Amino acid sequence: MSIKVIGTGFGRTGTDSMREALIILGFGPCHHMSEVMAKEEQKRLWRALAKGAAPDWKELFSGYNSCMDWPSAHYWPELIKAYPDARVILTWRSPESWWESFEKTILAGIGQIEDQDALGLTLIARQVFGGRPHDRAHAIAVYEANVEAVMAAVPRERLLVHRLGDGWQPLCAHLGVPVPDKAYPNRNNTKEFRSAFSLK
Repeated sequence: MSIKVIGTGFGRTGTDSMREALIILGFGPCHHMSEVMAKEEQKRLWRALAKGAAPDWKELFSGYNSCMDWPSAHYWPELIKAYPDARVILTWRSPESWWESFEKTILAGIGQIEDQDALGLTLIARQVFGGRPHDRAHAIAVYEANVEAVMAAVPRERLLVHRLGDGWQPLCAHLGVPVPDKAYPNRNNTKEFRSAFSLK
């Protein structure tokens, strides 16, 4: 297997719905933070990378055809070079609505983490947000900077900016596959997500 689709959007921009959509379209299995939460080997590998281990993308993505969400979204500059034929998707929502969702879910989960080696702290809180994930203005600025960086670095023909509510049509056109005969996934269980996130 090799990564065919790379997600560059932050968590809480529709990444779990996109994960399910990619599976439906035949681009699964799709790597996502939920995989790290569920699998001890995944947790070990990604924690080591976050602490400075040299990346072995083949090992990190063994068994996967696509990736969405953190932790992989943090490494998109390296991934778009490692997988030059992969399509790129930037899941997007307005910065203000992203913060509202992030604050209720991932940020709340980070506040419950006791394990100092957890990716929620080492990768998201400290590396992505520079140790200031609770600073609304700073977090939004980081979010906006990531969007700008992706759009500047990825050629237009390789990139899809997929906004919440865009559904199947632009995604399927970008990936060159037919639109399926079912509704686009909508996964957004805030309480369940917050609880699970604090355990990783």
